[in-house]
Amino acid sequence: MKGQKGEQNKLLTGGDSLMAFETEDQETQYCFPDINSSCVKRRSLSHGYITIYVFVSLLSAWTVFLNLLVIISISHFKKLHTPTNMIILSLAVNDLFIGLAMPVEAIRLIETCWYFGDTFCGLYLLFVSILLSASVGNLLLIAVDRYVAVCHPLLYPQKITITNMLMSICLNWFCLSAYCITFVIKNRDFDTPHRTAYCYGECFLMISFSWIITDLFMSFIFPCTLIMMFYLRIFYVVHQQVKVINSLMKRDKCVKEGSVKRKSESKAALTLGIIVTVYLLCYIPYCICSLTVNSSTALNVIVWFLYANSGVNPLVYALFYTWFKKTAKLILTLNIFQPASSLINIFTQN
Repeated sequence: MKGQKGEQNKLLTGGDSLMAFETEDQETQYCFPDINSSCVKRRSLSHGYITIYVFVSLLSAWTVFLNLLVIISISHFKKLHTPTNMIILSLAVNDLFIGLAMPVEAIRLIETCWYFGDTFCGLYLLFVSILLSASVGNLLLIAVDRYVAVCHPLLYPQKITITNMLMSICLNWFCLSAYCITFVIKNRDFDTPHRTAYCYGECFLMISFSWIITDLFMSFIFPCTLIMMFYLRIFYVVHQQVKVINSLMKRDKCVKEGSVKRKSESKAALTLGIIVTVYLLCYIPYCICSLTVNSSTALNVIVWFLYANSGVNPLVYALFYTWFKKTAKLILTLNIFQPASSLINIFTQN
């Protein structure tokens, strides 16, 4: 969900303006002195705000670096060109862009002046809206992929091909972009930069209550309900398969060998399920607070947990995927520049 409660709430971290206070011995400075409705300019940054800037910079660098490793790994090594990894690649690209957007979001949060223009403000809000929506869309694709792989293994090679998956990913980005464009245009008047009740120089989105409810359903309730339904079914089927395999393993070696693939599919479902769970744990508090909490400070803190999720996903890959550890080592040691490095079988035991 991208909206907040009431017309005076703003997209994501755009809470009430952080206005500088006029003192008796200092003259108030404005962001745009020639405009009567200009926001008040903050005179100086305290140590707390400097700490926030440092933290956001480190978080941004961390997120970009780790997701770049994932992107290079899947793009370079041929053995990783699978339908499931195509979704992971899409999610990593999404998280990479979120990492790049973090410093701009920090400026919008801390500074009282937006000097980048009204048009760039609208484009930035649209950009962030698409990224947050695409995160949920990618997680839904992951849930569908794992559902077919675990619950319908015979259909998986026929239905879930790399070509079909790439088409699904592109369709996901296109549909969510179209929705976000409509959302931003309907809730932002680009032709009226001098908005009443707000000072000039802010970058925010005015959202009506009807759009808050619509966005809550489209960006959270509907996709997350589908995701949870898929994973409940997945874990039920996995539980049943484990019981059957355990009862047959002693009698048939082929069943034992076949169970290796089933365990691999189950592990992949569990790993990606953890990614989905971590995202929901970060996203649900934001959705609840955006409807019930009027404090912009509390909401801003929760939003940064949502942003930080983009830097957590690669850690999940590192913990559960041995291929990511191997490819990261090859990338960092520059071995990917060796001839035929893309053909390395990273799944072989050392």
